[in-house]
Amino acid sequence: MSEQVTNASLAEIKQYIEKELNENPAPIADVNVVYQFDLTGDEEDSFQLKLNGGQAIVVPTSETTADCTLVMSADSFRKFLTGKLSGTVAFMTGKLKIKGELGKAMKLEQILKQYNING
Repeated sequence: MSEQVTNASLAEIKQYIEKELNENPAPIADVNVVYQFDLTGDEEDSFQLKLNGGQAIVVPTSETTADCTLVMSADSFRKFLTGKLSGTVAFMTGKLKIKGELGKAMKLEQILKQYNING
């Protein structure tokens, strides 16, 4: 599955994240948070992942204030999703900047590890 994410467009990745999380809502059942991703580089994009009571929705950046914003390159984002780049390592090496609650960023990595994104 990681090869699918590595070679997919950002639009496909966003659909895939939403589908995976909604097909197995148990890890996000008690989560109520809005993550914003600001991707830089060749594939600039900005979107939000809203988790609320076992449901996940990916939307374009909206008026909703994010609890945590993650700023990274699209390449680092793919590596982060597939487990090839640790959030901690990315943060410490400057590949990831976090605005908002650092604890929620750490929680996101724990959540993603429970899904089949990294194949």
